[in-house]
Amino acid sequence: MAKAKGCQVQGTRFGGSVGARAAKVLAAGVISTAMAVSQFAAPAAAEGIAKNITCTFDLGTSTSYESGAFASKPAKPLTFEIADIDLEAQSARLLTGDGNGAGTLRIVRALNANHFLEVVNEGFLNLTTIYDIDPTRGTYPAVHSRHLGLLGQPVFAQYSGHCKPLP
Repeated sequence: MAKAKGCQVQGTRFGGSVGARAAKVLAAGVISTAMAVSQFAAPAAAEGIAKNITCTFDLGTSTSYESGAFASKPAKPLTFEIADIDLEAQSARLLTGDGNGAGTLRIVRALNANHFLEVVNEGFLNLTTIYDIDPTRGTYPAVHSRHLGLLGQPVFAQYSGHCKPLP
Protein backbone atom coordinates (compact mmCIF):
# COMPACT_ATOMS: atom_id res chain seq x y z
CA MET A 1 0.00 0.00 0.00
CA ALA A 2 1.42 3.38 -0.98
CA LYS A 3 1.82 6.04 1.64
CA ALA A 4 -0.66 8.92 1.21
CA LYS A 5 0.72 12.41 0.82
CA GLY A 6 -1.05 15.50 2.06
CA CYS A 7 -3.51 15.93 4.91
CA GLN A 8 -6.23 13.41 5.81
CA VAL A 9 -9.40 14.39 7.65
CA GLN A 10 -11.91 11.64 8.53
CA GLY A 11 -10.59 9.34 5.83
CA THR A 12 -10.69 11.97 3.08
CA ARG A 13 -7.37 12.78 1.46
CA PHE A 14 -6.71 16.40 0.63
CA GLY A 15 -4.05 17.28 -1.91
CA GLY A 16 -0.81 18.88 -0.84
CA SER A 17 -1.66 22.54 -1.44
CA VAL A 18 -5.27 22.57 -0.16
CA GLY A 19 -4.51 20.19 2.71
CA ALA A 20 -1.41 22.13 3.71
CA ARG A 21 -3.37 25.39 3.70
CA ALA A 22 -6.16 23.83 5.77
CA ALA A 23 -3.64 22.46 8.27
CA LYS A 24 -1.94 25.86 8.55
CA VAL A 25 -5.26 27.65 9.11
CA LEU A 26 -6.27 25.09 11.73
CA ALA A 27 -2.89 25.34 13.49
CA ALA A 28 -3.03 29.15 13.44
CA GLY A 29 -6.51 29.05 14.97
CA VAL A 30 -5.43 26.68 17.73
CA ILE A 31 -2.35 28.78 18.55
CA SER A 32 -4.34 32.05 18.53
CA THR A 33 -6.97 30.57 20.84
CA ALA A 34 -4.31 29.20 23.21
CA MET A 35 -2.57 32.58 23.36
CA ALA A 36 -5.83 34.42 24.03
CA VAL A 37 -6.80 32.02 26.81
CA SER A 38 -3.33 32.19 28.41
CA GLN A 39 -3.68 35.95 28.80
CA PHE A 40 -6.56 35.38 31.22
CA ALA A 41 -4.95 32.48 33.08
CA ALA A 42 -2.70 34.63 35.27
CA PRO A 43 -3.27 38.36 35.77
CA ALA A 44 -0.53 40.48 34.26
CA ALA A 45 -1.03 43.35 36.70
CA ALA A 46 0.82 43.18 40.00
CA GLU A 47 3.72 41.43 38.27
CA GLY A 48 6.12 44.09 39.50
CA ILE A 49 5.94 43.25 43.21
CA ALA A 50 9.30 43.07 44.92
CA LYS A 51 10.64 39.68 46.03
CA ASN A 52 10.97 40.87 49.66
CA ILE A 53 8.84 43.54 51.32
CA THR A 54 8.14 44.94 54.76
CA CYS A 55 4.59 45.91 55.71
CA THR A 56 3.55 48.43 58.35
CA PHE A 57 -0.05 48.83 59.43
CA ASP A 58 -0.56 51.89 61.65
CA LEU A 59 -4.36 51.99 61.48
CA GLY A 60 -6.55 49.13 62.59
CA THR A 61 -9.54 47.95 64.53
CA SER A 62 -9.83 44.83 66.64
CA THR A 63 -13.29 43.42 67.31
CA SER A 64 -14.30 40.70 69.75
CA TYR A 65 -17.60 39.07 70.59
CA GLU A 66 -18.47 39.15 74.27
CA SER A 67 -21.75 38.70 76.15
CA GLY A 68 -23.79 38.51 72.95
CA ALA A 69 -22.39 41.67 71.32
CA PHE A 70 -19.45 42.79 69.21
CA ALA A 71 -17.09 45.31 70.79
CA SER A 72 -14.41 47.18 68.81
CA LYS A 73 -11.28 49.02 69.85
CA PRO A 74 -8.22 50.44 68.08
CA ALA A 75 -5.65 47.77 67.24
CA LYS A 76 -1.96 48.12 68.03
CA PRO A 77 0.29 48.89 65.04
CA LEU A 78 1.61 45.85 63.24
CA THR A 79 4.80 45.25 61.20
CA PHE A 80 6.05 42.13 59.41
CA GLU A 81 8.03 41.07 56.36
CA ILE A 82 7.01 38.93 53.43
CA ALA A 83 10.04 37.24 51.92
CA ASP A 84 10.84 35.01 48.95
CA ILE A 85 7.73 36.08 47.03
CA ASP A 86 7.29 33.76 44.06
CA LEU A 87 4.19 34.67 42.06
CA GLU A 88 4.58 31.77 39.65
CA ALA A 89 4.77 29.18 42.46
CA GLN A 90 2.19 31.19 44.45
CA SER A 91 4.25 31.00 47.64
CA ALA A 92 6.08 33.27 50.08
CA ARG A 93 7.34 33.30 53.67
CA LEU A 94 6.06 35.45 56.53
CA LEU A 95 8.74 36.81 58.88
CA THR A 96 7.66 38.38 62.16
CA GLY A 97 9.81 40.32 64.57
CA ASP A 98 8.61 38.41 67.63
CA GLY A 99 10.82 35.39 67.03
CA ASN A 100 8.04 33.09 65.83
CA GLY A 101 10.14 32.14 62.84
CA ALA A 102 8.79 31.93 59.33
CA GLY A 103 5.24 31.11 58.33
CA THR A 104 4.22 29.76 54.94
CA LEU A 105 2.03 31.95 52.77
CA ARG A 106 -0.06 31.00 49.77
CA ILE A 107 -0.52 33.65 47.10
CA VAL A 108 -3.78 34.22 45.26
CA ARG A 109 -3.19 36.50 42.29
CA ALA A 110 -5.75 39.12 41.28
CA LEU A 111 -5.97 42.08 38.95
CA ASN A 112 -3.98 44.96 40.49
CA ALA A 113 -3.30 43.01 43.70
CA ASN A 114 -1.92 39.87 45.29
CA HIS A 115 -3.50 38.17 48.30
CA PHE A 116 -1.20 36.45 50.81
CA LEU A 117 -3.07 33.82 52.81
CA GLU A 118 -1.74 32.30 56.03
CA VAL A 119 -3.49 29.38 57.70
CA VAL A 120 -2.15 29.21 61.24
CA ASN A 121 -1.83 25.95 63.20
CA GLU A 122 -5.17 26.33 64.95
CA GLY A 123 -6.93 26.81 61.60
CA PHE A 124 -7.39 30.55 61.93
CA LEU A 125 -6.80 32.76 58.89
CA ASN A 126 -4.69 35.83 58.23
CA LEU A 127 -5.05 37.59 54.89
CA THR A 128 -2.89 40.39 53.51
CA THR A 129 -3.86 42.06 50.25
CA ILE A 130 -1.11 44.08 48.61
CA TYR A 131 -2.14 46.35 45.74
CA ASP A 132 -0.06 47.67 42.84
CA ILE A 133 2.62 50.14 43.82
CA ASP A 134 1.64 53.78 44.34
CA PRO A 135 4.22 55.58 42.17
CA THR A 136 3.86 58.84 44.12
CA ARG A 137 4.86 57.15 47.41
CA GLY A 138 6.93 54.24 46.14
CA THR A 139 4.97 51.89 48.42
CA TYR A 140 2.23 49.31 47.99
CA PRO A 141 -1.14 50.13 49.65
CA ALA A 142 -2.16 47.11 51.72
CA VAL A 143 -4.90 45.69 53.94
CA HIS A 144 -4.39 42.97 56.57
CA SER A 145 -7.18 40.96 58.22
CA ARG A 146 -7.02 38.41 61.03
CA HIS A 147 -9.78 35.94 61.81
CA LEU A 148 -9.40 33.93 65.01
CA GLY A 149 -11.06 32.96 68.24
CA LEU A 150 -10.08 33.17 71.90
CA LEU A 151 -11.74 31.01 74.52
CA GLY A 152 -14.46 30.10 72.03
CA GLN A 153 -15.29 33.71 71.17
CA PRO A 154 -14.82 35.28 67.69
CA VAL A 155 -12.04 37.85 67.41
CA PHE A 156 -11.06 39.63 64.23
CA ALA A 157 -8.95 42.61 63.25
CA GLN A 158 -8.51 44.68 60.13
CA TYR A 159 -5.61 46.99 59.37
CA SER A 160 -4.67 49.41 56.60
CA GLY A 161 -1.15 50.46 55.76
CA HIS A 162 1.67 50.21 53.25
CA CYS A 163 4.35 47.76 52.22
CA LYS A 164 7.71 48.78 50.80
CA PRO A 165 10.34 46.87 48.87
CA LEU A 166 13.39 45.69 50.79
CA PRO A 167 16.84 46.05 49.23
